[in-house]
Formats: sequence, C-alpha cells, structure tokens
Amino acid sequence: MQRTVNHWLKGAVIGAAVIAISGCGTIFHPERKGQLGGDIDPAIAVANGVGLLFFIVPGVIAYAVDFSNGTIYLPSQTSSDIDMQPLDENIDVAALEKLLSERVGEPVTLDSELVKVEEVESLDEALAMVRMSGVRDQDRIATM
Repeated sequence: MQRTVNHWLKGAVIGAAVIAISGCGTIFHPERKGQLGGDIDPAIAVANGVGLLFFIVPGVIAYAVDFSNGTIYLPSQTSSDIDMQPLDENIDVAALEKLLSERVGEPVTLDSELVKVEEVESLDEALAMVRMSGVRDQDRIATM
C-alpha cells in the first residue's frame, strides 16, 4: 500500500513539474505565441504559480517560458493593420509593387533583401508572422 502511494505521489509531482516547465500558456494557448505585451491572463499566471508550490525552479521556468513566448498575455482587443487582398496566381512582382504602392500611398519596392513575400494559409498565420517580425516594436515599447 505504502509503495503504491509513493509511486502515485512521484508520478503526480513529475507530471506537475513537466507541465510547469513547459509553460501553461504555451500549452493552453499556443495561438498567442509571439505577442509582445498586454494584460496578463490571470488563469495562466495562477497555473504557472502552481509550479511554485512544488518547487521554485519549475514555477520560475514556467513564467520565463510564457513571458518569452508571449503566451501569458491576453489577446489584444484592438484590430490589426492587415488588409486581405486576394491575388490571382499569375501576378508578377511589378504588379504586386504597383498594388502595394496604391494601398500604402508611397512607392514600394520588393527587390530589397529585407523584404520577404510569402503566401500564408490563413489570416491567423499572417497576424502571427507580423507579430513575430518586429514591425512597429518601437511603437509598442513606447506605450509600455
């Protein structure tokens, strides 16, 4: 009897440590990955705090993982700057530059090595790529 309780207790502690180490926000809300800031999700903060009850290290690691991934923050309530524009399959670079220049209101060139044009599967994937790209990071940091 004592032996089965010990095994069960060890399994529970190991399971809790694994969940805490991986970061609760990263497990529960992987779609939030890449957020730069905002309001902290209290449910994720408490779940990470449970790791502090077992040992200090798993809780600290869980918080570090979630803060570095941005998954501890609640989703933003503001709208994005992405404008969806369906394109035909035969569009060339010149036509895309012209379309972007009209939308932006200033000349756009895509021949720079810093420009990456990529087709995405969904709007969520496009938003995640914009968040991870660092666009407007200075504006966001200034408001913190």
